[in-house]
Amino acid sequence: MKGSPHSRPAFLAITGPTASGKTALSLALARHLPMEIVSMDSRQVYRGMDVGTAKVTVEERAAVPHHGLDLVDPDERYSAGRFARDVRSWIPEITGRGRIPVLVGGTGFFLKAVMEPIFAEPPMDPRRRDALRQYLAGQGRERLATWVRWLDPERAELAVEGGPQRMSRTLEVALLTGRPLSWWHRTSAPEGEAVPGVVVVLDLPKEEMDRHIDERVPGMFDRGLVEEVRALRVAGYSWDDPGMTGTGYREMREYLEGEADLDATVETIRLNTRRYARRQLTWFRNQLPADTTRLEASAPMAEKVAAVLAAWAKAQSDEEETTG
Repeated sequence: MKGSPHSRPAFLAITGPTASGKTALSLALARHLPMEIVSMDSRQVYRGMDVGTAKVTVEERAAVPHHGLDLVDPDERYSAGRFARDVRSWIPEITGRGRIPVLVGGTGFFLKAVMEPIFAEPPMDPRRRDALRQYLAGQGRERLATWVRWLDPERAELAVEGGPQRMSRTLEVALLTGRPLSWWHRTSAPEGEAVPGVVVVLDLPKEEMDRHIDERVPGMFDRGLVEEVRALRVAGYSWDDPGMTGTGYREMREYLEGEADLDATVETIRLNTRRYARRQLTWFRNQLPADTTRLEASAPMAEKVAAVLAAWAKAQSDEEETTG
């Protein structure tokens, strides 16, 4: 991800793997900065999905204004491109109120789409796209993965790791435009301007990360994950809907259908969350800007807050010197 060293940073971003303490740091930071938080989480955009996504509480939202939560229903798609478009509209609104936009979350592709805008989507017939999406939603993961490897081998590994939603997106572009998605990324003009920011990532050793995840997952059940997923199913949402394919939700299918007991389901969610967090670690290691500030997630909160404040102040000072 390219930085923008000669542009004034428009936002501060706090990112890191699952269970690294991003939310707690952002709320602590709000006691020192005039700020509004933008959720940078691809699952927290869904209405009715609070427990399994570790969404901030009503009280926390009352303490600090939040954006990017509860934007769509679980059967709707919400892409990195849409997030970037929304952020480009939220940032001037937030700064216009004299506050600092702070992007908080672990969805790296969302951050990259803001700092390095993705390609402008080619025209696709809406009726054909809807019909194709409906068809693909009925296919299994392995079949989707096979088709992705045939139609877009360059993007296959990334698409398969992203699950059914990203695989379907890769397939629909290839089938409806005649060109693979990887080709469009390479050759098309970006859909908007790059937005420069100050990025802070919380680093967590794998062993400690696993321990945090192992402690977090049972707590999700204590807070009502089973009841939340049951309510979503009663509301008519399918296991194949975009929101329902995320970790913590898709594993509930076997439990609610009587094919797995509670202990096995908890352990499966732990395992899949650890795998997801490892993919996040790899992404953060290779894709963040060179000037990213890296903090030990286990450091005292006061120390982390001071480091973030220093990084933000330095970026502002460097810009003044450059333009002065």
